[in-house]
Amino acid sequence: MGHHPQQVPPVALPVDGRGMIGNMKTAALVSLRGALDFMCFPRIDSPTLFAALLDGERGGSFAITPRVPHANVKQMYLPETNVLLTRFMTGDGVCELLDLMPVAADAPRADQAPNCVLRIVRLVFGRMTLDVTCAPRFDYARAGHEARAVERGVEFIPADGSPSVQLLANVPLSLDGARACATLELEEGDCACFAFGLPEGLADIEAEHDAVLAATIDYWKSWSARSTYRGRYREVVLRSALTLKMLSSEEFGAIVAAPTFGLPEAQDGSRRWDYRFTWIRDAAFSVYALLRLGYTGEAEGFMKWIAGRSRDCSSHGQLRVMYSVDGEDALAEANLDSLVGDGKGQLLIGNEARAQIQLDVYGALLDSLYLYNKYGAAISYEGWRHVTRTVDYVVEHWRDADNGIWEFRNGTRPLLHSRLMCWVTVDRALRLAEKRSLPAPLASWFSTRDEIHHDIHEHFWNDELQSFVQTPDSDTLDASTLMMPLVRFIGPKDPRWIGTLDAIGRELRVDPLIFRYTRGPTLDGLPGTEGGFSACSFWYAEALARAGRVDEGRLVFEKMLAYANHVGLFSEEVATSGEALGNFPQALTHLALISAAYQLDRDLDRVHVPWT
Repeated sequence: MGHHPQQVPPVALPVDGRGMIGNMKTAALVSLRGALDFMCFPRIDSPTLFAALLDGERGGSFAITPRVPHANVKQMYLPETNVLLTRFMTGDGVCELLDLMPVAADAPRADQAPNCVLRIVRLVFGRMTLDVTCAPRFDYARAGHEARAVERGVEFIPADGSPSVQLLANVPLSLDGARACATLELEEGDCACFAFGLPEGLADIEAEHDAVLAATIDYWKSWSARSTYRGRYREVVLRSALTLKMLSSEEFGAIVAAPTFGLPEAQDGSRRWDYRFTWIRDAAFSVYALLRLGYTGEAEGFMKWIAGRSRDCSSHGQLRVMYSVDGEDALAEANLDSLVGDGKGQLLIGNEARAQIQLDVYGALLDSLYLYNKYGAAISYEGWRHVTRTVDYVVEHWRDADNGIWEFRNGTRPLLHSRLMCWVTVDRALRLAEKRSLPAPLASWFSTRDEIHHDIHEHFWNDELQSFVQTPDSDTLDASTLMMPLVRFIGPKDPRWIGTLDAIGRELRVDPLIFRYTRGPTLDGLPGTEGGFSACSFWYAEALARAGRVDEGRLVFEKMLAYANHVGLFSEEVATSGEALGNFPQALTHLALISAAYQLDRDLDRVHVPWT
């Protein structure tokens, strides 16, 4: 069977020491050590099958690792694809590990390929010994399993009755208890191939691995070629778009916030939320970003998903904050005791925020509908009826206290960002009604829009700070205020806005990092000090550019780009020490990056042009 030395637990790597692969059904993270150490399966919001990222001992992983302990490692994506290449280099040899989830390039839908991971190992120079260990852990490591030999591989059969998975290979595999192992003694030109996933169609993937690899590369390259963005940040914008595509569901059209749960937002190990859901709020950002890059099909898929949620709430107009990928209710929050992680904080699955009131989601919904009407397709009669019900709900409830965009867990309060997005709800509905000559109670809507505008200026303006603040009569600053000029509530050079922008730069900024709100022990009722919120930094860069401070905005943007990991992926937050925090990679960060890059391009092209 060969000797299988104990690998260093993957958790010793920084969280962002990984690339992501995906097939628009699920996604997986592959570490710089060659370990596939996080994957929910068969769907991106299913229980984990591999979670060594969270718990090196119990979580399970699929590792292909050089026996030499200190091989030099480089990881990259094949250009314009989501095919990940990890290269191990020693004095004796150079080995390439290709990781991908096959997608069907010629089928009507990309996700019609078998649901699996394909791993191809090639020795390009010299010789090298690698150890292969595939140790899945079903249902968040709560369900045991047995392993048995099948033709060309191993089948893993979970005790809880859920579907089996298989590992097929073109090299001999052996069983070590409930895991599959192999030792690869490779010489120049040798190739080993492993296909892991649901049994259906898996043998074909393994047997035809070169053709599957070529088809998957072709699919991603042709998808990338459809991007209409030709600006100076083409590479990072395309990587962000490719990442968002992997976080989207081909079947349902939804985009999840992140493929992970349980990664702490604070350095003390606390604030470990589950982000494998679709937030309505991300709608406007997603639709805006995708349309900006020319991806109308993806924007349409997301709009159809959102239209379904609007229909669900058609009787009362009230939306949930987040949903599962298929549009059902998000999972209830529960402690997960089967994975203990580093012992610093309780792991949770599900998200309690699903039951919160967050009034800003209606603005996100209406803004995306408005944009899609402008650049995509006109709204239907039924669609408009759902819109009017939603707007009427906001007209009635905009004064309510809520939990807001940051999902405060210590009670509701009247929040500026929620008021702002209620204004967006009514404003976009009015614009739609006028543009398309649609029937609506215009007098009531106009009066509400004006009332909200007046309320924000009267009650959320702090004269002493010369800034808008989070709650009435407070001195708490909030980075979500950066949305004010972005949603066209206020002119980007309005004196009140410039005062606010300066206050945020003074109080919430550490280098390019922007913290979500004035830091204090009681504000959000949670332990630990979080890092700078990556999306807020990109909003800040965009707001600076719109305010005419283009070089300043560009420097913030470029400094933030340095916080991407080695393959261009961004975590949710960054500690002042530069460490990646929170769930990874995060859709909202990549969406905000696309928006800021687009704005900076426009402003940089206008600026530095001599007067003629």
